[in-house]
Amino acid sequence: MTDFAGQKLVDDIVRIWLMATTAISFIAGFALQSLFVTFSILGLSTVALLVLVVPPWPMFNRHPVKWLPVVNASSDTKKSK
Repeated sequence: MTDFAGQKLVDDIVRIWLMATTAISFIAGFALQSLFVTFSILGLSTVALLVLVVPPWPMFNRHPVKWLPVVNASSDTKKSK
């Protein structure tokens, strides 16, 4: 099912999360003078983010799209004749 409000929520979460953890990992790595710390924090936070947004959690499908019913093409041609 498609939920455009849920997709926007995920997009907002990902954008904020990645910007914040990038800044945190840069500051921590700069303070400790360690690229290992920088990339470890960024990598672990990315894995945590994937666990948060990839599974189809119910909170991301609160507004499902209501699709139109399927129209049988053969019944339409019979009605028009």
